[in-house]
Amino acid sequence: AFALTENNAGSDPANMNLRADPTEDGSAFILNGEKLWCTNLMKAGLLVVMAKTPPKMVNGRERKQITAFIVEVDSPGLEIAYRCHFMGLRALYNGIVTFKDVRVPRENMISKEGAGLKVALTTLNTGRLTIPAACVGLSKRLLEICRKWAGERVQWGVPIGQHYAIAGKIAEMAGSVFAMEAMTFLTSALVDRKAGDLRIETAMCKMWATETTWKIADDAMQVRGGRGYETAQSLAGRGEEPIAVERFLRDCRINMIFEGSSEIMRLFIAREALDPHLKVGGAIFNTQLPMSERAKAVFTSGKFYASWYPKQWLRGSAGEIEGLHDDLRPHLDYAARASKRLARGLFHAMTRFGPKLDREQLLLSRFVGIATELFAISATCSFAQHKIDRGEPVAEILSVATYFCRSARMRIDHYFAGTTRNADRSGYDLVQELLAGKHESLRQGIV
Repeated sequence: AFALTENNAGSDPANMNLRADPTEDGSAFILNGEKLWCTNLMKAGLLVVMAKTPPKMVNGRERKQITAFIVEVDSPGLEIAYRCHFMGLRALYNGIVTFKDVRVPRENMISKEGAGLKVALTTLNTGRLTIPAACVGLSKRLLEICRKWAGERVQWGVPIGQHYAIAGKIAEMAGSVFAMEAMTFLTSALVDRKAGDLRIETAMCKMWATETTWKIADDAMQVRGGRGYETAQSLAGRGEEPIAVERFLRDCRINMIFEGSSEIMRLFIAREALDPHLKVGGAIFNTQLPMSERAKAVFTSGKFYASWYPKQWLRGSAGEIEGLHDDLRPHLDYAARASKRLARGLFHAMTRFGPKLDREQLLLSRFVGIATELFAISATCSFAQHKIDRGEPVAEILSVATYFCRSARMRIDHYFAGTTRNADRSGYDLVQELLAGKHESLRQGIV
């Protein structure tokens, strides 16, 4: 089992309180504290535990250290205090574990002292691909349930799949399933090839697949209607096929929370996107630096952007891609042009907000949404060409790929519109009023 999360340390693992204090002779560590939501805890024989070890001084400043340990479940002082139960995933063996003077030999340390967060993030990167892979399977199952039901269920004289309202939902499912599988296979292949730092791709894959799967599950329940909301056991009890759409909906909701919530994924992707710009011009906004260094940064960044910025206005294309089907080329050319527009938009936001841009999380989430949809379009076209090259039906492949790309372009347009016109500030001010106790009428009328 993996013991990382605590009551006050969820998305921010550096805030953990579980302590691992070295013994006087340095041969072992003594663990004290508690871990929450340890998956497989009730069955595990070994725990991988993240704990706070004594800080070290770096350049005159104290730096926190998180270290990973292998801990045996039968260690004296270790107690499995509680099994947690959830809305979905009801077979999950997840619980709370407490540590009271638990002695762990130094040789049980994973990697080296202070490298625990790196160990944790490496593990999370793997999880950020296994979850999208599971989402592909779940989404395909839901698509098949809806395809079958939409052909059998007749209302107003025709199968419901012939009504545009239902057809639109199922078309969106089909396109999303194709794109989700494309993104998952592409990112997994890049990881297998050790093709460099893929944290952004895995984060995009996890965020997009989990959110899309939730929408597919929600739409599947709508397509199935009352039978979607009814449990499989109840359906079977009255003689109908026990299709567990309500369970699928419950089970997949957690995917947008664990292994990095959607909000954290967006923040992480945004920070990674801003990092190259901060390396060029970040010193300009660093008030702790001497004015001479900040002035030098102005000159250096000005020289860089004088060359970089005009290029973002040139009409781009995907370039020559040998063997690419003609029907896929316009979508890749669009992605190339939109990526330049995205680069311009991000630069304009930087010049407007400066170092405070990272606080504009809703604005940044729109930029992340654009980037993720562009990644999805690129992966979809690549996957479609791969299938065509393998001899799969060209018309069928192009039909689903084209639909997805057109749908993604509509979402990208919506995101772009929101980067210049939105209600973010008024919404934020409203919430601060609510937190201050105003708008009392909104809390009245509860029975």
